[in-house]
Amino acid sequence: MREHVGLTINEAAVMHRTDRTTVSNIESGRFGVSADRVRVWAANYSCPDRDYIEALAEMARERGTNWWDEYRSVLTAAALDLAEMEHYAVALRSVQIMHMPGLLQHEDYIRAVFKEAVPPLDPEALERRVAFRIKRSEVLDHPQRPVCTFLIHEAALRMWFGSARVIKAQLDHLLKQSERENVVVRVVPFAAGGFPNAGSSTLYAYGPVTQLDMVQMDIPTGSAFLHSETHLANCRVVMDRMERRTLGPDDSRDFIREVARQL
Repeated sequence: MREHVGLTINEAAVMHRTDRTTVSNIESGRFGVSADRVRVWAANYSCPDRDYIEALAEMARERGTNWWDEYRSVLTAAALDLAEMEHYAVALRSVQIMHMPGLLQHEDYIRAVFKEAVPPLDPEALERRVAFRIKRSEVLDHPQRPVCTFLIHEAALRMWFGSARVIKAQLDHLLKQSERENVVVRVVPFAAGGFPNAGSSTLYAYGPVTQLDMVQMDIPTGSAFLHSETHLANCRVVMDRMERRTLGPDDSRDFIREVARQL
């Protein structure tokens, strides 16, 4: 809002009768902010978008201790940010090439995936990550649960993590989850050919308003979070083009059943 109205941080600090450090810390998320302050600052910035202001104010009212804070001393900030992003999203759209979507992973599959971590995890750390991922999946059961679309490449269905028993359990779990009212699973078969951004997994979280949309991408060092208008627009185009290559939800379930039958 400050940038859109053309103010520097120093000018904003004078306007709000505070110092530039406070403004900077609030803007970067290092300091919390009250709903009242959100509205006052939005008014000072002459922001005309009431839905955006109310969405921010609602998030400010909900600040406090959340379930992911239990893991703050044992997991990376990126992992906690991902859980928070999913918590606030009204809709999620995921692209997965080599792994099953995190929210749809079976416990044994999760454990098998984390056993491939580099550097290796000790047993206690591994179980913490398994528990965290299972807890994340509870977002699918929230009263205000997000509508989720999962685009899964055939490579992810056929990639083995663990034994045949683990993969069979994972595919059965995937089929069961795909029957949820708020979950759509669509498969991209090898026969569909190539598509943009085929080498990485992406999660697009739709906020209450478009200004609060966020994209999370897996990278070798962890996660990258993108929120600029250009990044969001490009990611939507990539996902749209990939989704046009997918099978429909019913055909996707039949495809998953056939992959499981071949095990």
